[in-house]
Amino acid sequence: MTTTITPRVRNLVLLLLAVTGMLFAGAGTASAHAALTGSDPTSGVVVDKAPTQISLTFSEKVSTNNDSLRVLDPKGKRVDVGKPSNISGTTYAIQVRSGLPDGTYTVAWQVVSADSHPVAGAFTFSVGAPSKTTVSVSDQDVGGGLVGGLYGFGRYMSYAGFIVMVGGAAFILACWQRGAGVRALQRLVVSGWVALTAATLWLLLLRGSYTTTGKLGDVFDLNLVGQVLQTKTGAALVSRLLLLAAAALFIAVLFGAYDKREEEEKRDLTFGLAIGGGVVAAGLAASWALAEHASTGLQPGIAMPVDVVHLLAVATWLGGLSALLVSLYRAPADNQVGRTAVQNFSRIAFGSVLALVATGIYQSWRQLGSWSAFTDTGYGQLLLVKIGLVALLVGIASISRRWTARLADTGATTESAELAETAVEERAQEKEKAHASASSKTADSRATSAEVSASSATTSTEAGASTTTSAEDDSDVTASSSASAKGGDSEAPGGTKRAAQLARQQAAVDSTRQKRLRDADPIRFGLRRSVLAEAAVAVVVLAVTTALTTTEPGRTEEDAKAAKASSSSASSSSSAGALTLDMSFDTGGTDGKGVIRLDLDPARVGGNEMHVYVQRPNGRAFDVPEVKVAFTLAAKKIGPLPVTPDHITTGHWAATGIQIPMAGDWKISVTVRTSDIDQTTVDKNAQIG
Repeated sequence: MTTTITPRVRNLVLLLLAVTGMLFAGAGTASAHAALTGSDPTSGVVVDKAPTQISLTFSEKVSTNNDSLRVLDPKGKRVDVGKPSNISGTTYAIQVRSGLPDGTYTVAWQVVSADSHPVAGAFTFSVGAPSKTTVSVSDQDVGGGLVGGLYGFGRYMSYAGFIVMVGGAAFILACWQRGAGVRALQRLVVSGWVALTAATLWLLLLRGSYTTTGKLGDVFDLNLVGQVLQTKTGAALVSRLLLLAAAALFIAVLFGAYDKREEEEKRDLTFGLAIGGGVVAAGLAASWALAEHASTGLQPGIAMPVDVVHLLAVATWLGGLSALLVSLYRAPADNQVGRTAVQNFSRIAFGSVLALVATGIYQSWRQLGSWSAFTDTGYGQLLLVKIGLVALLVGIASISRRWTARLADTGATTESAELAETAVEERAQEKEKAHASASSKTADSRATSAEVSASSATTSTEAGASTTTSAEDDSDVTASSSASAKGGDSEAPGGTKRAAQLARQQAAVDSTRQKRLRDADPIRFGLRRSVLAEAAVAVVVLAVTTALTTTEPGRTEEDAKAAKASSSSASSSSSAGALTLDMSFDTGGTDGKGVIRLDLDPARVGGNEMHVYVQRPNGRAFDVPEVKVAFTLAAKKIGPLPVTPDHITTGHWAATGIQIPMAGDWKISVTVRTSDIDQTTVDKNAQIG
């Protein structure tokens, strides 16, 4: 008999899901993971001469399309021409029409960061003098709205499906092989597969609208779907669907051929399923690692394998926890999860927690970069919430381990309970046989009485009518016997039906008694309660984790703040006469990201003094093997004029006597080499003279 979840437990689960939904919905618009760290012209600047192109520098590489960068005049008409291009590193530019009239222009941008999240924004600059504009400069609602909410829900369901499917299957193979025949566990694992498959298809359809228009009507736009399939995220989603086909075969074998094997025959098949299932699970985890946070930024070659291990550890722990919870509440009375299975899961969960701690520390350092980012950035604050929830989860898990230890120490009690259950079953069977036998005897006695009555009636008839022939007597006897037989047959089915009904009632009573006997065990009851509490906290942890994946990492946020501060100081320096330029760079190697500040004084025709400062994203100076500068005046075909500054101190290079032959819009290029093979060149245009 299969037990059901009590209304109190069901209400608690529904409440937790509702709280999680509100928590998830409260996340609002997804934060971007690529940040704008610089632009030329800068935001709010007033230039004397109209630029020929607009360039934007981001904290990481981004994906662009024809409408990613737009330049609008004061009336809202586009003045950009051509397509956006990647001119160097993480800097992208769009050409504008020549001879722009004076006024305020708006630069609007919408791109997809390297970790798959859309990012958008806008700023203004003026030519000659500021003017009124009809264009709103507020940030575009990219990744938000109804489509953003639906996309976020799909991400949550994909994580949940992966955890339940992988963790449930791992629990069966590693902890409780007899659980392969439990219908509740089968439904749990299959529901995880269905949720992950449906969520992947859902994300594939929503992706195009999510990263571009944000309109629900564009979800089924085949052109957008085709564009998505050509991106890194689209390839990852398609790969996930192919791996899910292999996972379906694995599940079919697990609950088919594997379940029907004898215990001794399961050993070889268990090893094969573990290897095959592990490969499929790692591939599914890699579909996230290759397309999101781990694939970009610092040390991606290390971060991606670490992310795979992190996801597998989460699935093994939390997914196994959900399987244990279902086993404790929904397993049939004749196939209860034993203490050995609980002990096995306790050991595996402990190892998973260790893996989570190790990989989580590395990921935190990689995404934050400093202790201050824990409190100064939204990502750090969410991470603190997650750390607190995980600590609470580990604390509850320790309580579950105590219950598990006590469960192991009460083997005699468990055996006594099993013997009592066996005795109850035997009594039920004896009572069922007794009822059936009594019903049979009653039917026989009724048939015999009918025959005797018929015989007496026949004798009376013979005494009253002596002229009746022997043939008639035989006919009467035959008729009487037939009637008696019919009477006996009509009574026997009624008795058998009644006996079967009584047997079913007795079986229900015995099953209820068995359930009460099982629930009366205080050790098992306490274990179920602690595991339920773990599962409740795990649901919230998963919601916070999903929110973290859509939040700008602390390291990126701090880089953007430093770039904006540098831009502000550059503007103030420029107003004083000297020229100051700030350019972000990323050589792609270890410790390859930073900001270059170039000061040129007095920034006029003739001799000038130049200082170059190299800083980390957090503002600290650091040395690089080589820094070179070149000046080019393309309009007059002058240059490039190379300059090799001298190293003065940490992060500081300088050169004097730099001759600028004539005034104009000069392109200043700075080449930075951070290792023997990692090098990049960044440039900006500036008016000199």
